[in-house]
Amino acid sequence: MRAAALGFLAGTWMLQQLASLPDRHWPLLLPAIVLFLWLTPMARFTLVRVAGFVLSGFLWAVAVGHSMSAGGLNPVLEGRDVLVEGAIVSLPDSLGHHSRFQFQAERLWLADGSFRATDRSTESLPGKLLLNWYRDAPPLRVGERWRLRLRLKQPNGFMNPGGFDYEGWLFGQGVRAKGYVRKAQADDENQRLQAASGHVVDRLRQTLRDGIRSTLAGHPQTGLVTALAVGDRSAIEDAQWDMLIRTGTNHLLAISGLHVGLVSGMVFFLMRWLWSRSARASLCWPAPKAGAMAALLAATIYAALAGFAVPTQRALAMVAVVMLALILQRQTRPSSLLALALLVVLVIDPLAVLAPGFWLSFAAVAAILLGMSGRIGATRGWRSWGRVQWVVTLGLLPLLILLFQRASLVAPLANLLAVPWVSLLTVPLTLLGSLLWLLFPTLGGWLLSAAAWSLSALWWVLEWPGAWSLAQWTQSAPPAWAVASGLVGVILLIFPRGFPARWLGWVWLLPLLVVRPPMPAPGEAEFTLLDVGQGLAAVVHTHSHVLVFDTGPRFPSGFNTGEAVVAPFLRQRGLTELDLLIVSHGDNDHIGGALPLAAELPPAQVLSSVPQRLAELGAEPCLGGMRWEWDGVGFELLHPRADYVGGGRQGNNRSCVLRVTTTGGSVLIPGDIELPAETHLLASQSDGLAADILVVPHHGSRTSSSEAFIDAVAPQFALFPVGYRNRYGFPKADIAERYRQRGIRLLDSARHGAIRFRLGGTEGLHWVDTWRQSARRYWHRLPDESGG
Repeated sequence: MRAAALGFLAGTWMLQQLASLPDRHWPLLLPAIVLFLWLTPMARFTLVRVAGFVLSGFLWAVAVGHSMSAGGLNPVLEGRDVLVEGAIVSLPDSLGHHSRFQFQAERLWLADGSFRATDRSTESLPGKLLLNWYRDAPPLRVGERWRLRLRLKQPNGFMNPGGFDYEGWLFGQGVRAKGYVRKAQADDENQRLQAASGHVVDRLRQTLRDGIRSTLAGHPQTGLVTALAVGDRSAIEDAQWDMLIRTGTNHLLAISGLHVGLVSGMVFFLMRWLWSRSARASLCWPAPKAGAMAALLAATIYAALAGFAVPTQRALAMVAVVMLALILQRQTRPSSLLALALLVVLVIDPLAVLAPGFWLSFAAVAAILLGMSGRIGATRGWRSWGRVQWVVTLGLLPLLILLFQRASLVAPLANLLAVPWVSLLTVPLTLLGSLLWLLFPTLGGWLLSAAAWSLSALWWVLEWPGAWSLAQWTQSAPPAWAVASGLVGVILLIFPRGFPARWLGWVWLLPLLVVRPPMPAPGEAEFTLLDVGQGLAAVVHTHSHVLVFDTGPRFPSGFNTGEAVVAPFLRQRGLTELDLLIVSHGDNDHIGGALPLAAELPPAQVLSSVPQRLAELGAEPCLGGMRWEWDGVGFELLHPRADYVGGGRQGNNRSCVLRVTTTGGSVLIPGDIELPAETHLLASQSDGLAADILVVPHHGSRTSSSEAFIDAVAPQFALFPVGYRNRYGFPKADIAERYRQRGIRLLDSARHGAIRFRLGGTEGLHWVDTWRQSARRYWHRLPDESGG
């Protein structure tokens, strides 16, 4: 079973690494392979059996991939108003006057503003939509049917090294298009067609969520209690997530495998004890079987409260395998049960391998089984519990560094208290309070308040280790060989005492912790234009210095690209110190992520044309004429000079303009300057504008990129930092054509994702890659589908 599960996992994982799906007819071979494994004597050989399961996992993932890829949004519908009828199928996430929800489309009509109901052309729109409703969204409930005027586009996410694969997450959720609700143009638009019906579990979850929020209104732990009760994490604040990650306790404060296992275990022992009190019941059915059936039912109900989210599906599969083994009286090794649970999860959802939680949950259980083997009964109480925490922390270290480039060093200490506290106090109070709230709101409210105060007490304790400067280990993404070496090391280290040469585990673990990606040699620099949507963020790093130019936008929800894009990129590259942050000007799409980035990676120096906006970082004015050299690479600020008066939009035209020069290539980053600033630069230093790479000013708007300016720079590459189907229509077609006519190669972040170059050295200017192409998977939007 273990070999079969690992083989099926390998095949499933291999499919998810492909840029395109194999032919849809390949899965027709799957029945033949299953029969071969079932009936053929050759299948008794381990290698043959493993190979068969690898191929089975691959073909099954192909079949599911094709099934989920069907029904995407036709590109011709993008950017056009459509009328869609359907139902709300997720808990609406209310963010002030803005709501976000998933919508199952049932019918779609093209709309042009002058149509009538009698001439609407109906088209099918299969799949789910992820919608935003701005401008005083009405109260929404899951299960309601609406007719909405929408503007839709294909699923799109930022594409950057080290970044979160949002498109992959949407694909796994079955979301086939994104959009927002437009202003109604007729009385029958944006109207509720039917009150909430069906979706009984989700309606109960929404009722319970709203009740908890009302009961605990104003309490700082409201979001955490809601997450534990119904799996809705939307109200957890960023600062809370940061503390949970630093202390390694983030797995506790949302419905997770640990909680599903806890609930099923408590119900199992309680039901077994109660059943055994009755002789008649025990004669009819053994108490352990009754306990197992009750535990499976409890786990299913608790997973339903979480909306059968992917982590709870994994936990439910594990519980089901264990409890069914008890019911069927199968004496099976724990490792075989774990393998069977793994196989069940992959058959249900091959895309589970895309979720970090999938790897962490199974690896944690495997580490406990391995690390505690031969130790049961050897130690008791806190010593045994401390050993479990040590085993889990060490066992997950390679995966945490590979997936997140950071790991909590205080996790064993924090979890030593947090796991029993949350499991034995907070979760029971939350579940009992939630149940009673539905029947007796006052009594239920008391218990929910007690759960919130228990979390406040725990939070007070966690703040101590979480504040330590060494609470978290951060490093670059390791190469595959270093991860493999680290896995060998942790396996040796968590083996039971007495295993020969356990000390070699530290030797095997060392490469994982010390190997760093190659840095540019002296005189060379690596330049990356990051994909931050409609905004600008770029990174220049030399042999031993790092500069970030602009940080992209911050959104009303609090999401920002400084924290979500720039910081993960720096971690992935092993860039742990930020020498200089330049913020060109004060527009949100350039300055929005600056403060969050600085909170995570404090810069040694900050320059900006709006230093007053960044006073808490000690920002100084950026002034034309500033020059410095790092590791043989020259940096010069060309604009704005102290005497510059400017014209037009003062904010844009006072943008910091940076030129980076190596012996083998140069980059010019002019921010959002427009024609007045371009004219000033041409008059004051036209000879100093030449560059091989130009980040096109003001995203390719018609207010910039004059012919004289382009000719003075004379770049080989023009990079447009733009968002997919952005509302401004950047880059403007005539501006892009102006560059194209001069033989300049055009790249933009909407089509290509992050764009990387290496400058200097023997190769001179070397284009490294575009991330949307090099990291492409079959669910990603195609690179040639231009965002404008």
